[in-house]
Amino acid sequence: MSTTMQPIQTNLFAQHTVNGNYPSMYAIVDCNNFYCSCERLFKPHLDNKPVVVLSNNDGCIISRSDESKLLGVDMAGPYFLAKPLIKKHDVAVFSSNYNLYGDLSMRVMDTLRAIIGEQHVEVYSVDEAFVDLSMFPIEELDRIARDMKATVEQWTGIKVSIGVAPTKVLSKLANRLSKKNKEKSGGVIVLDTMEKIKKALAITPVGDIWGVGGQYAKKLKEQWFIDDALQLSKMSEEFGRLHLGGVVGVRLIRELNGIASKDMQDELLNKKMIATTRMFGSPVGDINDIKEAVATYTSRAAEKLRRQHSAANIISIFVVSKEENHNATFNRGITHSRYTTLPTATSFTNELIKPAVAMVDGLFKEGTLYKKAGVMLSGLVPDASIQGNLFIPETKNNGRLLMDMIDNINFSQRDDVLKFAASGTTRDWKMRQELRSPRYTTRWEELYEVR
Repeated sequence: MSTTMQPIQTNLFAQHTVNGNYPSMYAIVDCNNFYCSCERLFKPHLDNKPVVVLSNNDGCIISRSDESKLLGVDMAGPYFLAKPLIKKHDVAVFSSNYNLYGDLSMRVMDTLRAIIGEQHVEVYSVDEAFVDLSMFPIEELDRIARDMKATVEQWTGIKVSIGVAPTKVLSKLANRLSKKNKEKSGGVIVLDTMEKIKKALAITPVGDIWGVGGQYAKKLKEQWFIDDALQLSKMSEEFGRLHLGGVVGVRLIRELNGIASKDMQDELLNKKMIATTRMFGSPVGDINDIKEAVATYTSRAAEKLRRQHSAANIISIFVVSKEENHNATFNRGITHSRYTTLPTATSFTNELIKPAVAMVDGLFKEGTLYKKAGVMLSGLVPDASIQGNLFIPETKNNGRLLMDMIDNINFSQRDDVLKFAASGTTRDWKMRQELRSPRYTTRWEELYEVR
């Protein structure tokens, strides 16, 4: 064991470097129980009361308020199994409202950019962002973090917790502790001394470290008797390389020791692959319904494609059959997929729908029920690089103008006012959202009313 140990750094917080800069310091700003907080924002009577939010088709629980956690409501557990407990304690239940959540997430991120500068904010997920605070004196970080928290909460109404430390891994660790000790920490913890870092590492189970999953945690405990983050931080970088995933493991050991390995990254604006997938509201056994769903998902993916000014060379579709096992064990079902390479890259919905719908014929089996379908566009290239065709009528080279017109009308009027006939009109297969709240911030007709 001794050959893999290394001392934790002691010179991490030298007052200044040669050029006068302070050591790197990162904050992670994390929205508390984000989906539940979004629902509470427009229903203040639910403050301090148990709330849960359900996944697509109201299947599983994907967000819980602290009060729901204390009641024993399981995260990612099936909704129907939790119903007795939910009814007993009068837990407020909501279907996923992604229009609302996405808009409020953007407001939180824009607030951070306004406070600290766009170049210092890295959006990590819908409810988390890293903020580079290296330009501030260390002794000012606690005040700055608390001011940042107060401003976000005042401007957006969304409660946040903040962890500050020399590396991203340590800042995530600090954020976790700030949530566990809200009353004492006020939702902010700054690890600005080696003493604080060591104490935080010592009380953090190894399985709660960002980047250490359940399998790695089990392996570390059983084979090397590593139970907490402090013990793991004392292992060598070679240990991380051999037993924690190569370079990823080396970075983890370094970050636990206060050596920043993860630089701030720009938000990925142009995706390399675009997908639209949905569960059906109920199992589907009619091929025409599946074709309508695939055409609808293709239209949505094409909109995303045009939004980033790209075109696709490859289109793939898949369907997932409903499992026949009806006991309490949940199976994923069998996935059936196909793909085709297009003659030329395109972002036109009509040119993408045609091959997508045609592939359904090769996947569908009569008598089988399907619970999910999806469309993926890949081989993406800039649409500006696509040349017009000299051998077709000039009007057919102006398809992008038509697509832009459709996108603009649908964006302004919402709910697919204009759509291709292949997408259907009744859409009986649509995702079930029986408990969805109004989309307060993105629909005129659903604006919050104050009386």
